[in-house]
Amino acid sequence: MDILTLLPFIVLIGAMFLMTRSAKKKQAAAAQMRNDMQPGTGVRTIGGMYATVKEVHDDTVLLEVAPGVHAIYAKNAVGAVLDDAEYNRIVHGDDDELDADGTVVPDDASSLTGEPDADKADIAKIDLGKDEAADAAEPQDDATAKNVKDAKGEGKADGETDTK
Repeated sequence: MDILTLLPFIVLIGAMFLMTRSAKKKQAAAAQMRNDMQPGTGVRTIGGMYATVKEVHDDTVLLEVAPGVHAIYAKNAVGAVLDDAEYNRIVHGDDDELDADGTVVPDDASSLTGEPDADKADIAKIDLGKDEAADAAEPQDDATAKNVKDAKGEGKADGETDTK
């Protein structure tokens, strides 16, 4: 046997060894994290539910999923043990970790227009909602009503189009 024919097999076995080794490390770290759980810490289950640990047993944990609501979960169902700051930020919405200068990003694109705030006050807001009362009160002649129906697509059978 030549060493060059065995080289691909050696590389393949080495790659499999490295992959299983890293997987075992991750499993050991997850097991250690679950064993280090203490009552009062916040956790996220593998299903994505956030809860507080009330009691830790050998194979199970008692979680408080809402005030006064308790559920028993297997330890393997705990996906992550969260520190207090992260748990409070996610569950209670505490945003203590704003930027150092207190910059707040707006929810809309109004800051991207480059217009000063004084000019924004002068711009009239357009209501795009349908005003049923104004449509009913407005008298229309037959030609206008036909144009409105055509624009809305009403008065046409299935498959009809406006092409001539």
